[in-house]
Amino acid sequence: MNLLTAQAPGGVPRSGKGLALGIWRFMLVALALVLSLGFTQLAVAQADPDREMTTAAPGITADQWRQVRSGETGPNYRDSRYESDYSLINASGETWRQIRNRWVSPFGLIAVFGMAALIALFYFIVGRKELEAPRTGRLLLRWTLMKRALHWTVATLFIVLALTGMTLLFGKFVFRPLFGDGVWAWMIAATKVLHNYLGPIFGILLVILLVSLIKDNIPKKHDWVWFKKGGGMIGKKHVDAGFANGGEKAWYWLLATVGILVIASGFVLDFPNFNQGRDTMQWANIIHAVGALGLTAISLGHIYIGTLGTEGALEGMTTGYVDETWAKEHHNLWYEEVKDQTLSEEEVAARKSSGGSSEPSAPRTS
Repeated sequence: MNLLTAQAPGGVPRSGKGLALGIWRFMLVALALVLSLGFTQLAVAQADPDREMTTAAPGITADQWRQVRSGETGPNYRDSRYESDYSLINASGETWRQIRNRWVSPFGLIAVFGMAALIALFYFIVGRKELEAPRTGRLLLRWTLMKRALHWTVATLFIVLALTGMTLLFGKFVFRPLFGDGVWAWMIAATKVLHNYLGPIFGILLVILLVSLIKDNIPKKHDWVWFKKGGGMIGKKHVDAGFANGGEKAWYWLLATVGILVIASGFVLDFPNFNQGRDTMQWANIIHAVGALGLTAISLGHIYIGTLGTEGALEGMTTGYVDETWAKEHHNLWYEEVKDQTLSEEEVAARKSSGGSSEPSAPRTS
């Protein structure tokens, strides 16, 4: 497939529709630019730990830091919890704060909103990937009801956790000045509850989803060709792809590696009752934030391609079925294996109304 195709089938440019899409693309780019200007100040604020220190812990002096580092702290600086030997003011905590505020927070913000701006720019220049051939009206089952339900549940939880996580990192610089301490206190308390309780549910469901999809995401030789051809953007020929193409498999394995690391570090933070030390919790927080911000940035590309960026992609995850033209252009190897299972729209409607089985019977290539 050639993702750079922005004309109607036959090479005829779109007129009215093209103008409307052009206006929408311009508005998206303008919005991305405005957001980038607004969040620049937020990134600067996050990169200045001393600015936060003036409100977070205003009483710490250079002499107190000297006492902490030399081990001269008295009982007033000690943690009073059972068997704790930590100083309430400690060098490791300052190191964690510097890493989080100087590096993780600002660069994470740049990654997320930079990705959003790049996607908007790509859409403005390249446009949506339309089907090159007309739809046939013959449909192929791609996703069963169970897998669609699991996907949408995991996707919804991912979005909620991404929003609440970014609120925990950046919210005090945005919502507190806008709404004041009263509203901000309620907002951050609710955000913490949502994030802490939904996180473990997301982790369990993500593992179930990954296990259910692993057979379709085993790397194959043609996936390397898919990447060399930029998913079809380089050259005029369609690139081979099985049930999942190279990009989808890359996203899968990111979730199976970085995603699992984010889940594991989240459990360390969520359940501090297994004798984790403060240093362990601090490093778990850094790992959790870096992994989660990275996945959030990359997920924007996955969301774009699966919705606005590719004609027919979203239909597969909402109805379960895709047109055979879409299957042939985007997943030709899979299409060759299941093309004898095509159904008319009437047959699909009858099957759904009768509650018939929708499980595919043909094997899948990956």
